[in-house]
Amino acid sequence: MLLLVLGKGKTGSLVAEVARKRGHGVRALDINENQHASALTAPNLAGVDVIIDFTTPDAAVENIRAVLALGCRIVVGTTGWYAHLPELKAIAERRSGGLLYGTNFSIGVQKLFRLTAELACIEGYKFSIRETHHTSKLDAPSGTAITLKQIIQSVQPGIEVRIDSQRVGDANGEHIVTAKSEHDVIELRHDAHSRRSFAIGAVRAAEWLCSKSGVWEFREIFDKL
Repeated sequence: MLLLVLGKGKTGSLVAEVARKRGHGVRALDINENQHASALTAPNLAGVDVIIDFTTPDAAVENIRAVLALGCRIVVGTTGWYAHLPELKAIAERRSGGLLYGTNFSIGVQKLFRLTAELACIEGYKFSIRETHHTSKLDAPSGTAITLKQIIQSVQPGIEVRIDSQRVGDANGEHIVTAKSEHDVIELRHDAHSRRSFAIGAVRAAEWLCSKSGVWEFREIFDKL
């Protein structure tokens, strides 16, 4: 496949590296080379199988809109843009484009999501989430932490779930789900030692999305990879 990676930051650069090691052709653009999705034209995307976005929330919306309008396919690891999801889904349907998005492309975190859903089934516990990321991460709380909260509240509607967000140095990402009662404490923890697991998941997601049309969240399809 030929992949176009949007974003040359730490994660975007690692995605490009992983894609090359998996035998794919790779092009990459930083935000300055693609201001307001200006580089996402039909001639520039000719021959590109899937676009992978690790940019910023505002840039991601413009990128997704441009890609889907051309009937192309995009994997989005950027978070913080989901208020625009209904509009973008409609474009994907009209133009037969493909969109695969997720708050976290780590397979380990996907397992954390499922374990959290199981933990949330117990009653009589108070739930909280603590997440730690690097100081350059723009959104707080993280998309992963918000997803964990939504999972708990989908099992126990109306329950209060506090999120504590910390930004420390170059932390790759830690999420801890705590369930506390009068008698005991249960914790689920995922600590990323590097960004490579996110990059591998994103590339595998692009491999899955190739030649498909529709809109999916990564949680829906990760066990099909």
